[in-house]
Amino acid sequence: MGYVDAGGHTAGVPHVHHAAGGRSLASLVADPARPADVAIKLTARHGRVRLPSGREVDGYTLNGQSPGPSIRATVGQLVQVTLVNESVPGGTTLHWHGVDVPNAMDGVAGVTQDAVAVGSEFTYRFVADRAGTYWYHSHQMSHEQVRDGLLGALIVTPAAPPPDAVDVVALVHLYHGVRTINGFEGDVRVTVPPGGLARIRVINTDNGPMPAWVHGAPYRLVAVDGADLAGPTPMRDMAVLVTAGGRADLELTMPHDGTPVRIHLGGATGVVLGSGSFAMDAVPRPGGTLDMLTYGIGAQLGFDPDTPDRRFEYSIGRRPGFLDGRPGMFWTVNGHQFPDVPMFVVREGDVVRIHISNHSGEVHPMHLHGHHAVVLSRDGVRATGSPWWVDSLNVANGESYDIAFVADNPGIWMDHCHNLPHAAEGLVAHLAYEGINTPYAIGADAHNKPE
Repeated sequence: MGYVDAGGHTAGVPHVHHAAGGRSLASLVADPARPADVAIKLTARHGRVRLPSGREVDGYTLNGQSPGPSIRATVGQLVQVTLVNESVPGGTTLHWHGVDVPNAMDGVAGVTQDAVAVGSEFTYRFVADRAGTYWYHSHQMSHEQVRDGLLGALIVTPAAPPPDAVDVVALVHLYHGVRTINGFEGDVRVTVPPGGLARIRVINTDNGPMPAWVHGAPYRLVAVDGADLAGPTPMRDMAVLVTAGGRADLELTMPHDGTPVRIHLGGATGVVLGSGSFAMDAVPRPGGTLDMLTYGIGAQLGFDPDTPDRRFEYSIGRRPGFLDGRPGMFWTVNGHQFPDVPMFVVREGDVVRIHISNHSGEVHPMHLHGHHAVVLSRDGVRATGSPWWVDSLNVANGESYDIAFVADNPGIWMDHCHNLPHAAEGLVAHLAYEGINTPYAIGADAHNKPE
C-alpha cells in the first residue's frame, strides 16, 4: 500500500505484499531455543465485564478481567505470552506498546501477523531489554477493542531496584465514559510510610492527552515512555502532560509528618498515598505545565542527529475524500489520504530524522512502533534539557517537532496516531527496512483490520 519515500536515497527492494527476494519479517523473532523466564497465558473473551469497582459494562476481558493482568519482568528476561481467543469476534492480537520487540512479535494484524481467530492462539516471545513502564493492547480493530477493555500494564524493573521504594501502577482508562485507575472508579489508596519513597507509573490508555499533577509533596518526573531522564529536579505546582498511549514515572518522598499526598490523573480522581490517613482533597490543575525541552540536564545521544542518513517529512492535514468508499473529512499524510500514504524506507544502521508538523485542526499523539526517538526541537526551538526519548509524542495543532533515531530494529513498523479513531480514519504511515517483506495483508482471509 502507499508509495515509497526513501528519505533522499534510492529505494531498495519494494516493500509490497509478497515482495520478491529479501527476508520475511516472520523470521524476526527472539531466540527460539531460549526458555522463557516469564510465561503467561491470556484468554480473550467478549461479553459483560465486571470492573474491579463492581460496575458491569459490555466489552472484553483477558483472563476474566479488564484491565488484563499486569505483566512484570526484570531486565534481560525473556517474556512469553500465549494469547488464546476464546470468543472475540473478528479476531484479536496483542501489541507491546513501547517495547522494541522483534518485528514478528509486534502484534499488528495484517502487517506482522494475522488476527487470532476465535478458537486459535498465538505465542509472543521477546526479551525485556529496557527497564520501564509499558502496556499492551489489541491491534486488531484497536479503536473498538482497546476502548472496550483489551489492554493491560507491562512493567520491566531493573535488576536492582531501590529496596525501599513503593512501586505504584496507575493505568488510566475510560470505560463507557467513566474514568478508572486500574479498573477502579474514584481514588486509589496506597500505603506508603512517612518519609518513604514512591514511584508512580502513570499509563494513559485513552485517546487524548491527560495532565497529571501532585499535591502534598514535591516530585520529580524520572522517566517518560520507559526511558529514564537525566538530572530530573524536584518541582511543585506543575502539571505533566501524558499523551495518549504515553507513560510518565513520577517519584516522590512522603512527608515525614505522615500527611498524605494526592496524584491527580486528569481531574479530581487519582492515587492517594498515605499511612494513617488518606484524607486529601482534590485541588485544581496548576497553571504551569512542564516543558520537556528544558527539564533535566543534557547528555550524549550516541549518534549525531544533525547528519542523518535519511530525512522524512510527516505533515498531518485534513481534507474531503473517501475512505473504504465512504465520503467525509479524512486525515492526510503529506497531502495523501489512506491508503496512498508514505512508506518511509530505511536501511539498518541509518540515522533517521523526521520533521512532524500538524495543521489538521486537532491534536495527534504520534506513536512509532519498534523504536524510541529523541525529540530534537519543537517549533524550531532546540531541546536543551535531558534527552527526551519517546514512543508516543503529543503534537498539538499548529506544532511541529523534529525527532531522530537510529534504525536498529529491522522490520515493517506502523507510525500512526494513537487517538485510535483517527488511525481508523487513515492517520497511518509505515517505517520499512530495505530487504524486509511481509506475508500478511490488510483484509485477506484473516479479516485483518489493525485499526
